[in-house]
Amino acid sequence: MLNQEQKIIKIIEKTLPAVVSIESYKDLKEIEEKRPQWIFPFFEKDVFKTEILKKKIKEGHIHFGGGSGFIIDKSGIIATNAHVIVRDYFDYEITDFSGKKFLASLISTDIIHDISFLKIKSDLSFLSIPLGDSSKIKLGQSVLAIGNALGIFSNTVSSGIISGLSRSIEANNESVSENLHGLIQTDAAINPGNSGGPLINMSGEAIGINAASVTRAENIGFAIPISIIKKDLEQIKKYGKIIRPFLGIKYVSIDQKIGNIFNLPVNYGALAISPDRASDSIIKNSPAYRAGIRNKDIILAIDDKKITLSFTIQDFLDNAKINQKISLKILRGNKEINLQATLDSI
Repeated sequence: MLNQEQKIIKIIEKTLPAVVSIESYKDLKEIEEKRPQWIFPFFEKDVFKTEILKKKIKEGHIHFGGGSGFIIDKSGIIATNAHVIVRDYFDYEITDFSGKKFLASLISTDIIHDISFLKIKSDLSFLSIPLGDSSKIKLGQSVLAIGNALGIFSNTVSSGIISGLSRSIEANNESVSENLHGLIQTDAAINPGNSGGPLINMSGEAIGINAASVTRAENIGFAIPISIIKKDLEQIKKYGKIIRPFLGIKYVSIDQKIGNIFNLPVNYGALAISPDRASDSIIKNSPAYRAGIRNKDIILAIDDKKITLSFTIQDFLDNAKINQKISLKILRGNKEINLQATLDSI
């Protein structure tokens, strides 16, 4: 019988060959010709500076960094973080465990959950990591985080335990700001560059995808549950892309603090409000728009399920279906009303 150390070594030997490094790049001539305005912040204070560009140029390409990923299907489908990919403007180079390089193309992105999927441009059959069941994980169980730390130290492994469940955070980098919910918390080190790598259980299965760490704290990292990736993968195989139920509302989740700021009569629910004052919180011609939801309405419940910080509108949509009919309990001023909507796809 293997002891714990031998077991971990066996798991690493089995899974590490399916972990890859991802690098985003673009042809220098194309950037010089088109000069896309959004790309300037990748340099310095929105200024296109030659000395900064020179450091990023290699063989006629400008390299924009990247992160980790792991192969989840023998056809060469790779799961990674959306913030590793940034956007589909780039080309992608994959480096495997042995140092062999492949080109890859972007299949689809689940921007809500910070997940992207790439496909290696090859007809080879690849070793993949089996996907576990993130709904069965327990506090205290042992895990391994694998990736390419800082983009320098490839094939990096750290160990730890599950230290929290169903966490919510606001994640930021130089180009992306997002709110992530339902995360797995671990004390296994997740360093910059490890984003997109797998969180592995002691059965050698991926139970999450490494997503973020807390910079001002020690040993607090977060991973996206593998259940989301499995659902996205099913849609990719069926439709060729990710299709999600869509309500069409911009909102802020209400707690006591938000309730006090906006002088609301409740301390739960979702306030229909846009972060951009120039735009409406209700997307035109969306299910929410057709249902009659208005700006500053408060969604108290969907299908009799109370909307709270721990069960948001997005949590409901994650388990909903396209064309599903839903009922919404709305607070408009001091009056409760009931509306009906049919979810679209996005």
